[in-house]
Amino acid sequence: MKHPVDVHVGKRIRHRRWMIGMTQQQLGDAVGIKFQQIQKYETGMNRVSASRLWDIASALDVTIAFFFEGLDGDVAEAAMSEFQVEKPQGDLMVDREAQELVRSYYAIPEEQRRRLFDLARVLSDAA
Repeated sequence: MKHPVDVHVGKRIRHRRWMIGMTQQQLGDAVGIKFQQIQKYETGMNRVSASRLWDIASALDVTIAFFFEGLDGDVAEAAMSEFQVEKPQGDLMVDREAQELVRSYYAIPEEQRRRLFDLARVLSDAA
């Protein structure tokens, strides 16, 4: 049975890989495993060991903490009760438009991206 934390970590691996335009094959090559293993990690079918997660974080240029961001009490609670996984309500990253927006956002140079982020924060506060 898939553990909710493994599923969450796998989704974060897939999300980051997709955001930087890396294929499963490229990620597998970077960490020394076959792309099929990456597929299993991304679906939560196989658990990612600590050392492998370290290698994946390095290949994807993120911290280990990145993979656990968004892991809230609901997921932790599900992990404690029979490992049942439900699709979170309002998960924006399953929306293709949101994914494309985030990918475009990270394509903007950092200084301009900071300004855009500040603008978005001001606009959302005003709404």
